[in-house]
Amino acid sequence: MSEKLTTSRRRKVLRLAGLGPLSGLLAGYAALTVAELVSAGVRPEASPVIAVGGATIDRTPAPVKDWAIRHFGTDDKLVLQLGILAVLTLLALALGIVAARHRRTGAAGVLLFGLVGALAATGRPDSTSATDALPSVAGAVAGAALLHWLAGRLPQCARPATPRGPARESEAMDTGPAARIDALADRGGEDGRDGWDRRGFVIAATAAAAASTGVGALGRSLNAARGRSAIASRNRIVLPAPASAAAPIPERAALRVAGIGRFITPNHDFYRVDTALVVPRIDATSWSLRIHGRGVTRGMTLSYQDLLRMPLIERDITLTCVSNEVGGPYAGNARWLGVRLADLLAQRGVKPPSKGGPADQLVARSVDGMTIGTPVEDVMDGRDAMLALGMNGQPLPFEHGFPARMVVPGLYGFVSACKWIKEIELTTFDDYDPYWVKRNWARKAPIKTESRIDTPKPFARPKAGTVMIAGVAWAQHRGIDKVEIRVDDGPWHEAELAAEDTRDTWRQWSFPWQALPGSHTLTVRATDRTGETQPERRTRTIPDGASGWHSVVINVD
Repeated sequence: MSEKLTTSRRRKVLRLAGLGPLSGLLAGYAALTVAELVSAGVRPEASPVIAVGGATIDRTPAPVKDWAIRHFGTDDKLVLQLGILAVLTLLALALGIVAARHRRTGAAGVLLFGLVGALAATGRPDSTSATDALPSVAGAVAGAALLHWLAGRLPQCARPATPRGPARESEAMDTGPAARIDALADRGGEDGRDGWDRRGFVIAATAAAAASTGVGALGRSLNAARGRSAIASRNRIVLPAPASAAAPIPERAALRVAGIGRFITPNHDFYRVDTALVVPRIDATSWSLRIHGRGVTRGMTLSYQDLLRMPLIERDITLTCVSNEVGGPYAGNARWLGVRLADLLAQRGVKPPSKGGPADQLVARSVDGMTIGTPVEDVMDGRDAMLALGMNGQPLPFEHGFPARMVVPGLYGFVSACKWIKEIELTTFDDYDPYWVKRNWARKAPIKTESRIDTPKPFARPKAGTVMIAGVAWAQHRGIDKVEIRVDDGPWHEAELAAEDTRDTWRQWSFPWQALPGSHTLTVRATDRTGETQPERRTRTIPDGASGWHSVVINVD
């Protein structure tokens, strides 16, 4: 037999070589869609992609998370999910290749990855039942069965059969690579007499793809239906008037300078940094909040309607994420409506440590399993810490914690701003380490004094003459006293501060600069009301927030 293949046979081998990976891809697709359907009967967060993604986030070192937020921003979760799908695709292709030669081994590989998904789902902090494993298990069984079935319809890469007739002796000795490929190509004949029906495989693969698509569509529809009741419950809410309304925002608190951020951040523009791959959709009619722990003499469970009937406060408060780099975008100012947290705790008998209370840490638990620890003393020291129900005149958006979340002025979000809250436990810092502390972030994290240049943007090319430099500065719960600007290595010049709303909000500032042609570095620094000026040396966000002067380089024409 010749060692050279004809062009026709080469093309035939290439077509056949792609069918194994295709089978694996179809099996993987079927596994994910079946898992999606089953998750509709369990809970969406139990689907394997979400479960594995959540487990990946939990086990990712803090510096890597910080890097992801810095480079991908609020798209970090989308990037993670796409990465998981890419890895699953490669694994499915590889298992398809294996199954083309060893059907059982390939199918067993699918079951193994289903086991990984099941362990990830049941090992998540928000998992409360072994049923969370069902989507991964069901998907894996469906995918393994489909791969085993499709692989059985493929031409097997077996040793070529011993030929019969006069050429038996010479051809029997021809077992080189080309002979094996020849045998494979020969077994893929159009007439199907070799045990493989090409047309049948195509029909089977097409039917599997169509069925999987239908199953996936049904699963997405059912999962969406679960969320529609939550959306309906939010749409029915009419927020009551606050017992203590926020003071009107001073007229000169918001500067009319092109390029500066808005004083009140619209809900759709407010930053979102959390670990939830799927935004929880919670029905307010079935939601409840449990309060218990050390020093709680009257533990109880509150409904959403219970909170609405309580006296509400309305306050303007700027929030800042600890992942915000110097000059970063993860700060926003909103008007919040909610129940004063100190009053709510005092009604339950809680006292701060300074008044003899046994608990110094408030641990807030979210429906997604997040735990956030907040100093009890800070919550009850007179600041407007609240259990927020509204944001900028609307019920909280789902992305920002509906139906209720914590807001504590002056503390970074990772030690205060629990979203989708379901439980408050009073304990001590010695007895319990919440989510971020276990990952080497600080236990206590007051927001640092910071300032940012919003305009001109880095590498802007303004014309020579008067250029307005403007931005924001914040030192929540202390207030901003002064902002200064420096051009290149020149002297510091005091900027003009906009009117202050409250010491819990950021403050806008501006400085008219007579710009000369050339490249220039603009630097800003702020001083808070305690007299502390932000330090020059830049530090990273871990463990308790970034610090340093913000600078931008521009070219004046």
